[in-house]
Amino acid sequence: MIKIAPSLLSADFAKLGEEIKKVEHAGADLIHIDVMDGHFVPNITIGPPVVKSLRLVTSLKFDVHLMISNPADYIDGFIDAGADIITVHAESCIHLNRVIQSIKQRGKKASVALNPATPLSALDCILGDVDMILLMTVNPGFGGQTYIESMTEKIRELKNIITERKLDVDIEIDGGIDINNIFKVTKAGANVIVSGSTIFNAVNTRQMIKELKEKAFDEDKLEF
Repeated sequence: MIKIAPSLLSADFAKLGEEIKKVEHAGADLIHIDVMDGHFVPNITIGPPVVKSLRLVTSLKFDVHLMISNPADYIDGFIDAGADIITVHAESCIHLNRVIQSIKQRGKKASVALNPATPLSALDCILGDVDMILLMTVNPGFGGQTYIESMTEKIRELKNIITERKLDVDIEIDGGIDINNIFKVTKAGANVIVSGSTIFNAVNTRQMIKELKEKAFDEDKLEF
């Protein structure tokens, strides 16, 4: 099943609660929350107090993407605030296995993200320990970027590895996904799709989420 995760990075920050309710009523499956520290990535977004406030307005799962340095120092804070899935970047974790275990010990799902230039080999020793892998399909830090076409093969390679090892691991994609290219990533093996500006800038949010799910199985476009 394809899950759509609207990214709050593209929402109106003056009314985040309303924006979450809007996409929840429109059929979103979970909420993707990008946390940026101005160090690991250029921008600065939100912290645990905001996540805690937003937790009160929805029952949807919170997929908290820590694009920050030293994520181990903040895991407990975001879990206490209401995160259901914690995603950390392999590039920012010195002791990645320890970080994954600390998330799972708190009863939450653990996910690891890779930047576009980071090879899949970074996952070799931890793939069996995670619930999800997030492949960045743009360089992190800004919304509204264009999908990097070479990432399609990276998705396919990861899916093959997961299948060969008989693992139950979701593949999440973040960056540049819209109704014109979602079929590429789902055909390659992704099943959790982050989409920001495509959803929050849509005239009809419900129709856009519906179209994304439909286009994910567009049989006319499945041959590369």
